[in-house]
Amino acid sequence: MRGIPGLKRLRLKIWRRCTLVLLLFWAACWVVVSALLFLLHRSVFSERCTDEKSHRILARLCLDYSSGALTGDLCEDLCVAQNLVYKHCLYYDRGKKVIQADWRGQPIILKSKKEIFSSYQHLSMLEEVETEDIPETELLLMVALEVKNVLGLELSNNTMGPLWTRKKGPHWKAQVASMWSLLQQEEYIYFSLLQDFSKHVLRIIGSCGHFYAVEYLTAGHAWHKTLFPLENVVSPAFTGHRSRVRAIIDIALSFLDMVQHFDNDFSHPLHLCDIKPENFAIRHDLTVVAIDVDMAFFEPKMRDILEQNCTGDEDCNFFDCFSKCNLKIRKCGAQRANNNLQVICDKIFRRWFSPSLRGPSVSLPLQLQLQKAVQECAEPGHMGAAGHQRTLKSLSELYHLLQVSQQELQRAE
Repeated sequence: MRGIPGLKRLRLKIWRRCTLVLLLFWAACWVVVSALLFLLHRSVFSERCTDEKSHRILARLCLDYSSGALTGDLCEDLCVAQNLVYKHCLYYDRGKKVIQADWRGQPIILKSKKEIFSSYQHLSMLEEVETEDIPETELLLMVALEVKNVLGLELSNNTMGPLWTRKKGPHWKAQVASMWSLLQQEEYIYFSLLQDFSKHVLRIIGSCGHFYAVEYLTAGHAWHKTLFPLENVVSPAFTGHRSRVRAIIDIALSFLDMVQHFDNDFSHPLHLCDIKPENFAIRHDLTVVAIDVDMAFFEPKMRDILEQNCTGDEDCNFFDCFSKCNLKIRKCGAQRANNNLQVICDKIFRRWFSPSLRGPSVSLPLQLQLQKAVQECAEPGHMGAAGHQRTLKSLSELYHLLQVSQQELQRAE
């Protein structure tokens, strides 16, 4: 009987040691797997966005330029004069390349949806003619059809100036082919069409083949305390709490201007379906600029996207653009159930006008009113006329409260 307790203690020791060994083995495996995942993630990331690969892409672009396959007003500076110099890669995903460069001392961004010129759809008619005998009206018709296919808009010939600036000469085929590759990129069409009508989109500087250059602006970040790095757009004097609040109020008013502009100033409302700080930037005058419009759609295209088969409302969500499911016909409604203002209030203004950001710069009653207005604006609204009236009310109220806040800050200076 005395041996039984000893046996139990021995089994307990063995069990403890086995447990300890298993724990150590599990911990070692976790460390190894974590290290492998880190190395894999790093290799994938570096493969996607490296200086080496970016240099190869630009070298291929210049090779195509020297062979006469493509052209553009920036090709000479990039490939010959070296006035357009690569700085570093900003983004690369599924072929889309975003590169920071320096052009004659000015920072710019180079963009292309695909990295290789030959990846774009070729214009077959260029192979069928040897001289410049393609009628201008025929080319303009093809441009109009491409715009309708991409954006769902019908354009007249007199509105296509920013998209089609054909010049006659020995390189006309390369010019037409280059313009055709640009017209297959939704962002390029948006920026080209809107830059003369809107201060809230990036300005196009020029192009080379399928790459186009836009102004350089620093994008926002969700992890940034103020969402946008204010030190990059305002003077160093904007370091105090009062100055930051004043800048945020000015930027918020610019967001409201942009919402009203996109809703009312074009032939169709422009819907933003991916609203986050990273897709916007702030100019030095505190104007909000949409810098990524891959997920922006005019009303005709938006209706086509939303009108899908469904079994519930969750099937009718297209990023930040929502619709409602008609269960009788199992079809999503073509009308968007939310709107740009509601999403901006939810994803941008909530961060700015929350209890955690209260301070002495603006009176407490006004801060509470502003916070309440933002919360009401961010709530999903009603569709139809009632929803439209609610949006107009929220827009008017926010304008009023932000302007009163501006006045308080000015009086306090």
